[in-house]
Amino acid sequence: MTGRNLSVSEVEAVARAAHAGQTDKAGRPYVEHLAAVAEGVRTRGGDDGQIAAAWLHDAIEDDALSARWLADVALPQEVKDIVLAVTKRPGEELSSYTARILATPGALLVKEADLAHNADPARLAALDEPSSTRLAAKYAQVRGLLGLIGGESPSDRKNPANPETH
Repeated sequence: MTGRNLSVSEVEAVARAAHAGQTDKAGRPYVEHLAAVAEGVRTRGGDDGQIAAAWLHDAIEDDALSARWLADVALPQEVKDIVLAVTKRPGEELSSYTARILATPGALLVKEADLAHNADPARLAALDEPSSTRLAAKYAQVRGLLGLIGGESPSDRKNPANPETH
C-alpha cells in the first residue's frame, strides 16, 4: 500500500476493471449500473467515501473482488464498512441484511441509489414479464424494510435518535 487512500477515480478504475465483461440481467455492461449508482449517490449528496463504496457495492457479492482485497486495500474503514454492509450474503434473510445496512453509517444512501437504479422502469422493461414483476416486488420489499417510503430519501427524513440527520 502507498500510505494514502485510493481516490474515487482510482476506485472507479478498479471497479470498471473488476467488472469488465460482466453484464446485467438485460445484457447491458454491468459497469453502467455501477456508474448509475455512483451518480445516484452523488446527486443525493453523498460524500466521496459513499461514492467510492457505490462503485464497489457489488464487487464482493459478484466475486469481482475478494473480501481479502477489500480488507487489504487502502480505503477508509467507513468505505469498507459500507461495502460489506450492502453485500448480501448467501442464504441471508432480508431482515438481517437490511438491519445491517441501517446500522452502518452511510450505507443506506448507497443502497437507496442501488435500488433506485435497479427498479428504474426503463431498466425493468428490458426484462421478461415474470422477471420484471418478481424484481419490482423484491425491490419494493427491500425499500419497505429500509424505511424508504415513496420518493423520500434518508436525507429528507430527520431521525431524532441520530443528531447527524438534523
